[in-house]
Amino acid sequence: AGGPALLPAGREREGGGRGGGPADFVAVLPPEVSSRIFSDLDVESLCHAAVTCKGWHRVIESNERLWRHHCLSVRAVCQREIDCDRGNGYSWKITLLRNYWKSKVKQEWLSGKYSNIPSQNSLPEKSMYPMDVDTWGEILEAELER
Repeated sequence: AGGPALLPAGREREGGGRGGGPADFVAVLPPEVSSRIFSDLDVESLCHAAVTCKGWHRVIESNERLWRHHCLSVRAVCQREIDCDRGNGYSWKITLLRNYWKSKVKQEWLSGKYSNIPSQNSLPEKSMYPMDVDTWGEILEAELER
């Protein structure tokens, strides 16, 4: 009973965990399959996966499509910011990392989550994020329309 027939020729099982399984699916799967698996991760999980090991880091960091997908989702809230960063030559990954938390906080402010807060002490810890004057202008306009 040798290794399973599903492993490509020349790729033996790596020292893996229980059951003798491969230690790193990226090492045994075609790159497009590994990328597809990583594309199902949310932004935070993708960042955690990128620091798991060198093989995962290499696949994740070199795949702009993984970062582009998430960046375009953030663009729904931070269009001006995303377009500006991309226009300034930032990669999809850097653009996403520069705007991810801002988009979360901005969306909460724009949705009115903080419209009736009695004092600054009532604001949750992650309710603030450094934002430019144009972003605060958008938030104030949304408040005035409520």
